Amino acid sequence: MLNELFYKIALSHQKGYGNAVIKKLLQVSGSASALFLDFNSVRKKMKTTRTFPNAPFLTREIEKTVRTEMEMAEKHNINHCFFTDDDYPKRLLRCNDAPYMFSYKGSNQFNMEKTLAIVGTRHATSYGKDVVRRIVSDLSSQNISIISGLALGIDTFGHEAALDNRLHTVGVLGSGLGNIYPASNSKLAKKMIDTGSSLVSEYSYYTLPDRQNFPKRNRIIAGMADALLVVETGKRGGSIITACIAHSYQRDVFAVPGSVFAPSQEGCHELIRQNLAALVTSGEDIIEMMGWNEEKPTNIQPQFFHELNEDEEAIVSIINNMKEPQIDEIIALCTFTPSKIAAMLLGLELNGIIEVLPGKRYRIIRR
Repeated sequence: MLNELFYKIALSHQKGYGNAVIKKLLQVSGSASALFLDFNSVRKKMKTTRTFPNAPFLTREIEKTVRTEMEMAEKHNINHCFFTDDDYPKRLLRCNDAPYMFSYKGSNQFNMEKTLAIVGTRHATSYGKDVVRRIVSDLSSQNISIISGLALGIDTFGHEAALDNRLHTVGVLGSGLGNIYPASNSKLAKKMIDTGSSLVSEYSYYTLPDRQNFPKRNRIIAGMADALLVVETGKRGGSIITACIAHSYQRDVFAVPGSVFAPSQEGCHELIRQNLAALVTSGEDIIEMMGWNEEKPTNIQPQFFHELNEDEEAIVSIINNMKEPQIDEIIALCTFTPSKIAAMLLGLELNGIIEVLPGKRYRIIRR
């Protein structure tokens, strides 16, 4: 007997089914099994004039692949996280191209109050290593999660510095969980899992680290974070792509300057020059710019607005006075930066003040 988990995983192997299509179909059908067993009923519920996807189906190859996925998950303590799950990263959920599901090993702490992504060159210098260590050490007073891609260089230094400072860290892979890349980071990956951190992948267990996978996984790194820090990078490459993605997600982007004679610093300087990133030289700079030292009220009740700080009151008032506004409409009516608004909306959501509706609209939770 095939169960709901089987059908959910099988959806990710359907040709022509992107993440957005799968999310929409699941919202209408209520279950993955309904899509496979009674697609005509789901089709009737869909109110659209657009080209409708073909009904999903199981081939022998797909069935074999899914069974292998489930066997490996059980054998290696791997969990699956779907966009409808409570522990799905709420920051990532707001990104239109977020994966509808991913696999993970270790902790499911994907919604910590403060998150910072760190990316940079694979060919890091001792300067880059020292910078990462210093900044993460500066951030050790914060209950923060460090997110990166487990690659060589800056990514590795970011994960290691997080563990050294007893901070939570998430490694987002461009391969399956059965193919840790690079292999030299296998011990680091194990240490992350053993100490309560996480490894994440949207790819099947045995997926190899193909070049095309890494730009795609960078959207997850950017989407899971409040802000992105770039340390040492050339003018082209994955770090620049990730910075641009983060900027498009209305995340704060920071960059550390370096020698004007070093090609490995040109990317950071260009991000700063184009106002795509703010210049930082320490963790204190990030804490100040992100407002992470500001005291935040606890146990907020929406009906007692005096318990909200002044900025939050402004956001709540806008949402309350409009009919389920989108974030762009809120931004247009505020003087705050888009990244600050996104952070405040997340805080209000986590505290049960507002909820996110389909179409990325916001509504006050009535009690």
